[in-house]
Amino acid sequence: MKKLVVLTGAGISAESGLRTFRDDNGLWEGHDVMEVASPAGWRKNKKLVLEFYNLRRKACLEAEPNKAHYRLARLEEDFDVTIVTQNVDNLHEKAGSSKVIHLHGELFKSQSTLDPGLVYEMEGWELKLGDKCEKGSQLRPYIVWFGEPVPMMEAAIEAALQADVFAVVGTSLLVYPAAGLISYTQPAIPKFIVDVKIPDVASIDNLIKIEEKASTGVAKMEEMMKKFHI
Repeated sequence: MKKLVVLTGAGISAESGLRTFRDDNGLWEGHDVMEVASPAGWRKNKKLVLEFYNLRRKACLEAEPNKAHYRLARLEEDFDVTIVTQNVDNLHEKAGSSKVIHLHGELFKSQSTLDPGLVYEMEGWELKLGDKCEKGSQLRPYIVWFGEPVPMMEAAIEAALQADVFAVVGTSLLVYPAAGLISYTQPAIPKFIVDVKIPDVASIDNLIKIEEKASTGVAKMEEMMKKFHI
C-alpha cells in the first residue's frame, strides 16, 4: 500500500468554522499573538492565556469535520495515510483519520510547566489557574508557542521522506518549519497542493496545483489520483 502524507493547515479547519490562524494585522482573534502564544505572554498573564485556549476548546467541541476531513480519512481505504497538521484542533481524529501528527500541539491536552514530558488528556474544555500536574506545577496548554521547539517535526520529516505521494491542503506554506516539509520528499513522487491561493512553489518538481478550497479541492485530488492510478 502506497504511503500518502498530507500536510494540512488553517484552511481545512476554516471550513468547519474554526479560525485557527492569524489575520493580516498580526492579531489572533483580537489578541496580539505574542500575548497568547509565547512563553513571555504566559509569564505575563497566565489567566488570559488559559481563557484564550478555553474559548478555542469550547469552539472546537461545537465544530464538526467537513468534507475534506472525511475524504482524507476515507483515503485510508486505499493508502497508508499520515496526516501532518499545523492545526491544534481534533477534527482529523473526529473524521476518522488514524495517524495524525500535530506539529503545533493539541488543544485537548495539557502540559506540566515543570516537566514538559508530563502531558495529560483533558476532559471538557476548561483549564484553570490552580490546575496542577502530579509534581505540583501549574498546567499549561499543550501548544507549541512562538519561540519554542517543534518536538514532532522529526516524526513529520521521517514521514515525508518515506512518502510515495505528498499533498498540501489549506496552508500557505509560509509557516516554518512545517512549510519546509515538502522539500524532504523524493523529487520523483507526485505532489499536490490544494489551496484557495497557491503560494509560489515554482521550484518543486512533479507538482499538481488545485486552486480551490479544501472541501472541493481534496475531492478533485482524489479524482486525479484515481485517473492517473497514483
